[in-house]
Amino acid sequence: MWKLVSYYTLCVFVCSQLRLVSVWAEDDVKIEVVYQPDACEKRSKKGDLLNVHYDGFLEKDGSQFYCSRHDKTGHPQWFILGVGQVIKGLDIGMVDMCAGEKRKITVPSALAFGEKGKGPVPPNATVIFEVEVFAVSRGPRSMEAFGQIDVNQDRSLTKTEIKAHLKMEFEKDGKPPDDAYYEKVITDIFRKTDSDKDGIISANEYNIYKHDEL
Repeated sequence: MWKLVSYYTLCVFVCSQLRLVSVWAEDDVKIEVVYQPDACEKRSKKGDLLNVHYDGFLEKDGSQFYCSRHDKTGHPQWFILGVGQVIKGLDIGMVDMCAGEKRKITVPSALAFGEKGKGPVPPNATVIFEVEVFAVSRGPRSMEAFGQIDVNQDRSLTKTEIKAHLKMEFEKDGKPPDDAYYEKVITDIFRKTDSDKDGIISANEYNIYKHDEL
């Protein structure tokens, strides 16, 4: 009995000293929270602008095929969550993350690089990404941002309006201006959202996530 009590006490003590680590699966993507900060003011969702470092490994042998710290002068990568700027498995696995959080995300081939593979990733390969989020900002694709972007309240968005909003969100925490990045994001937004190709994104076109109408 004493041993049982002692073991229980030890377990409680050890668990109280460790960060909560959780593992779950969503759409065949396995998500493991490696570290989560005590304070979490904002959690990531589709349409948010994320600043992330991520390393990619092959599940089969653990070999590394990508490291963001070695790409583009080693700066964390900026991308909009849920719009296909990263593989589908990362769009799924990085939802609901906090700034400062770290995850290990295991992605099956169908949600990664598929039957053809890509570069050092062979066909039909399951991959593992270790990700660390540095910032979660309201992106130009989130529905709640529409009213802020639409400064003239005409229920449509121009490239100028979207760039102004993106620039504000990107630079508000002291990040350096990056016009090349703004243009890349804007081009991607209009390519995927401006369905009638008139150079303006209407409220209906913008509502890509089927939220309530504005």
